[in-house]
Amino acid sequence: MDSGENEYRIARFRERLARDDTAELGVRVEARGEAVLLTGTVPTAGEREEILRLAETELAGLPVRADLTVACIDPPERPEELM
Repeated sequence: MDSGENEYRIARFRERLARDDTAELGVRVEARGEAVLLTGTVPTAGEREEILRLAETELAGLPVRADLTVACIDPPERPEELM
């Protein structure tokens, strides 16, 4: 595959992440040589897995490296003490 086609596929993947069904704007998608790097923070482990599944489908044949962090959104176990 040529780099122009790869750039097109990466741009299409970015658009897919931004659509209403996924609506994930906290993930950056960058071409790094022949590989694609996904970075950012997602709200749940399930969403991380969904993004990786979409990347596998949309970017088939390209090596994908993922550095996606799952945000901890659990409520605190105890009240914060202010001094």
